[in-house]
Amino acid sequence: MDFWFSEKHTKNVKLSIRVNKQLHSSKSKYQRIDVFDSYEFGRFLTLDGYMMLTEKDEFIYHEMITHVPMAVHPHPANILVIGAGDGGVIRELCKYDMVESIDLVEIDKKVIEVCKKYLPKTASNFDDERVTIHIQDGLKFIRNKENMYDIIIVDSTDPFGPGEGLFTKEFYGNCYKALKEDGIMVNQHESPFYKEDAKATVRAHRRIYESFDLARVYQAHIPTYPSGHWLFGFASKKYHPVHSLDKKRWQDLKIECRYYNPNLHVGSFALPNYVESLLKSVEDDTENQEEKQ
Repeated sequence: MDFWFSEKHTKNVKLSIRVNKQLHSSKSKYQRIDVFDSYEFGRFLTLDGYMMLTEKDEFIYHEMITHVPMAVHPHPANILVIGAGDGGVIRELCKYDMVESIDLVEIDKKVIEVCKKYLPKTASNFDDERVTIHIQDGLKFIRNKENMYDIIIVDSTDPFGPGEGLFTKEFYGNCYKALKEDGIMVNQHESPFYKEDAKATVRAHRRIYESFDLARVYQAHIPTYPSGHWLFGFASKKYHPVHSLDKKRWQDLKIECRYYNPNLHVGSFALPNYVESLLKSVEDDTENQEEKQ
């Protein structure tokens, strides 16, 4: 008898993965946590039935959300990571010797515990001496922080449930305040392809565009995420994501990656026309409202 995990992407579209066995199922204070072992994608983590990562394609997401800001900022020493209880972002950050401190803020301690046990390929660097884990709501954690971080990485779940507060204008404004004068924030920006997901993309971009001096969007192909077309937001007080990129400086670090490289970095900011139109409508609306005020 075949056992399949299915995630509904729209009312008319599902992603189904044939599963070998279920390794874990529990319910924390915040959400249901499941880990499965599959034939094609290896082990994978779901929260409340939504795909978070698979062993086969997680490297794409984690490399793109981490190395893009790290390659742009010339001196990324103090990093804040919000979410990321699976450990993938921490793993990538720990490849950099110049990083001095990493504050990880995860609301659900159970996610970290489960990932350490069942997903050791991603949850491999929680014990690095530079990492401090804070079991706390990211929205509350960042409210009293000011001029502390070079980079903030918001590796949130989707904009509902425990991750909902990480898509608000208040949160992005607090991120701006918590960054140093040349700080960078990146976040997962949802998918622009399906209608409901595109609404989340628009909301996030509007709030970031209103809060930061520079806001751009870049993309990656992640097979197990809705439509496979995924966006990330890049927001900065000073640095441009392409013009400020020093390819040689990053290459000299000899960071090993399976997906990211500086040429791909530049290309990831070249967006399809339908995405450009979606983002431009947000930016035009925001600027028109500012003129009226």
